[in-house]
Amino acid sequence: MEQVPLSHVLILSSALFFLGVYGFFSRRNMITMLMSIELILNSVNINFIAFNKYLFPHQLEGVFFTMFIITVAAAEVSISIAIIINLYRRFKTIDIEDTTTMKY
Repeated sequence: MEQVPLSHVLILSSALFFLGVYGFFSRRNMITMLMSIELILNSVNINFIAFNKYLFPHQLEGVFFTMFIITVAAAEVSISIAIIINLYRRFKTIDIEDTTTMKY
């Protein structure tokens, strides 16, 4: 069985990262921005796993970092969804441009 080359994994991770960055900076919907942040974190996870597999195949540091990032991402999503729900209840929209009350 052949392994996937490291360059293919890094290209996939780069594409996910830049899609996430583009989605974060180009959208004004909070849900879309949250999904873009998740894409960025998933690309980082792919990098950790890939470099761990190719550089140190018998050690698990990359896997532990990935599990930590997944845990932090889950906490971040739950807090973000709670904030989005509260903003929707107050302003009846989740558009960033309409929520100017919390700027100051």
